[in-house]
Amino acid sequence: MEKHINITTEVDVTALVVAATRAIETNGDDPLFKDHLAAEFIRAAGVADVFPVTPEQVGQSDNPEGIRALVRVAALRTRFLDDYFAEAGLDQVVILAAGLDTRAFRLDWPAGCTLFELDHGSMMDFKQKVLDQERATCDRRAVSIDLRTDWPDALTEAGFDPERPTAWLAEGLLPFLPPAAEENLFDRIHELSAAGSTVAVWATAQDIRGADQNMRRTITDFGVDIKAMTNTEPRQDARERLTSLGWKVTESTMDQLGERYRRPQRNHPVTFSPLNSDGGRRRHGDQPHDKRRPTADTRGPEPPGFHAALLFRKGRPAERLP
Repeated sequence: MEKHINITTEVDVTALVVAATRAIETNGDDPLFKDHLAAEFIRAAGVADVFPVTPEQVGQSDNPEGIRALVRVAALRTRFLDDYFAEAGLDQVVILAAGLDTRAFRLDWPAGCTLFELDHGSMMDFKQKVLDQERATCDRRAVSIDLRTDWPDALTEAGFDPERPTAWLAEGLLPFLPPAAEENLFDRIHELSAAGSTVAVWATAQDIRGADQNMRRTITDFGVDIKAMTNTEPRQDARERLTSLGWKVTESTMDQLGERYRRPQRNHPVTFSPLNSDGGRRRHGDQPHDKRRPTADTRGPEPPGFHAALLFRKGRPAERLP
C-alpha cells in the first residue's frame, strides 16, 4: 500500500498507538476481536518500523512487557465497547473523536443503521485514504469537525435525527478536554438524545492518574507525552449530571471484564471500573457474544472512585438544559 504520511499532532500519534494495540491483539492467539485494518493504518502512516503490529514484533521491542500491558487493556476496552453496541442494538450511532476506529467496517449493524464518525479534518482525510477500497457494514457518514466548535450543527447537517434513540461513544476523549468543554459535550449529547439512547465513555480525566509510571513510559516511547496532553482539572462528575437528567448508570470493574472474557487482570498496571449495560436489548436474531466464564477469582484491590468506562442509558424524553 502506498504510504500517506499525514500524522500532524500528538493526538493523531495517540490514535496510531491505539491502532497498533488492536493490530497486535488481532494477530495474537485467540483474539477478543479482529481488526485487520489496524495494521494498514500503521503501514499507511509510514511508522511500521516504530509501531509493532504482531506479537512477534513486540517480543523484539525494547519494552515488550510494557507494550503487552497496553495491549491487554486495549483488548478488553475494544471488546467491551464492541459488545456495548451489540447489546444496545440501536440503528443510529455517533462515535465522537473517532480517530482510527473501524467498527463501521468490522461489526454487524442493524438493517438501516446510520453511523456518524466525528473527528478533525486531517485525521479523517488520512483515515479515508486507507478506507477507500473498503466497504462499511452500515451507512457510514464521516463528519470532519473540531469537537471544540459547534459540532451538533455539523452532525445534524450530515443527517443525524434527534428523534431516534442513539448509541453514543466517547472512547478516550474526555482526558483531553478541559472541564468546560466536557460539560458542554455532555449537555449537547443530552439535548440531542431521544429516550432509549445510550452513552459509553472509556476513560475520564481523573482516570489518567491511574496509569503507573511503566505505562506512561511505554506510551512516551511512542512519542506521546500523555501527561502534557491530558487535562485533569477538577470538574463536575458526569455521572451526577446525567443521572439528575434521567440517565441510569450501572457499573462493573476492570477485573470483572477480565473474568468475563477470560483475561484475568492480576497485577494489571491500570485499574479501571467500567460500567456495563443494564438490560441493554439485542437486535432480533442476534447471538450474544460468548461470556468466556472465569475459572477462578483473580481480582485484586481496586482504588476507590476510579472509573474508566461509563455507560449511561436515557430513560425519559430529552429535556432542554437551563
